[in-house]
Amino acid sequence: MNIISTLFKQNDSEFISDKFGIDYTPIDVDLHKDSNTLLNIFLQWTPEQEVVTLPQRTFYINFGKRLIDIVISGLVLIFILSWLIPILGVLILIESKGPVLFIQTRSGRKGKPFHCLKIRTMLHVNETKKTFKQTDFDDKRVTSIGKFLRRTNIDEMPQFINVLLGHMSLVGPRPHAVPHDALHWASPAYRERYWVRPGITGLAQIRGSRGATNLTQQMEHRIRYDHLYITRQTFLLDMKIIFKTINLTLKGDSNAW
Repeated sequence: MNIISTLFKQNDSEFISDKFGIDYTPIDVDLHKDSNTLLNIFLQWTPEQEVVTLPQRTFYINFGKRLIDIVISGLVLIFILSWLIPILGVLILIESKGPVLFIQTRSGRKGKPFHCLKIRTMLHVNETKKTFKQTDFDDKRVTSIGKFLRRTNIDEMPQFINVLLGHMSLVGPRPHAVPHDALHWASPAYRERYWVRPGITGLAQIRGSRGATNLTQQMEHRIRYDHLYITRQTFLLDMKIIFKTINLTLKGDSNAW
C-alpha cells in the first residue's frame, strides 16, 4: 500500500525511478524519404531484457488484467460507443470533410504494429500528402469539436475496440506512432516500454507526461513513468489510474491539446 501511495505523491522527484539512465539521442533522419527501409532497420524487437524489470507473474497479471480488459471494453462498446460514435460522427462531418475515425499504425506489445483507432479531431489530409508531425499547442489542424474531444480524452474512446481485440489494455504505456518510435527505437529503455500491452491510459498520462515530446527531458520522464508502472502493476494501481483518468476526463485535462 505504501509503495502504491508513493506513486500518487505530488513530488515528482520521489516518483520517477532513477535506477537506470535513458542515455539516448534521437536519430536525425528524414522519415518521409525512405520510411519502409528505416522502420525495417530500427523497429526490430530484441527478446532479451536490458533495462526493464518485469513484475512477478501474479494471478492478476496472468489472467485478471486481461479479463477486466475484456469485460469493461465490451460494456463500453455496447452501452457507450454504440451511440456515441454515430452522434460524434454527425458533428464531425458537419464541421469538416473526411472519415469519422482516424486510424494510425502504432507499436503494440513486443513492437508488433497494430491499427490504433481514434475519433478524428483534425482536418483530413489526403494520404498521399500526409507526413508525420506531432500535435502542437494551439495546432491549426485541430478542429473546433476536436479541441473539446482531445481536452476530455473522448477522442481515445474507440481504443476500447483495440482493447477488446487484444491490441491494447485499459492501463499501460501509451502506444506511439511507428514513425515516432523509429526516432527512439535504438534506446533499450525506450523500446522496452513495449514488453507489455500499451494502454488507453497510463501512469505517465495521469501525472501530466502526455502529449508532444519534443524535448528529450519530456521523453525521459514518460519512459521512467512507464518503467515504474511495468514493474509495479497491480489491480489496485490500475484502478487508481483508471479513476484518476475518469476524473481528468470530467474536469478536462490541461495537458491534453
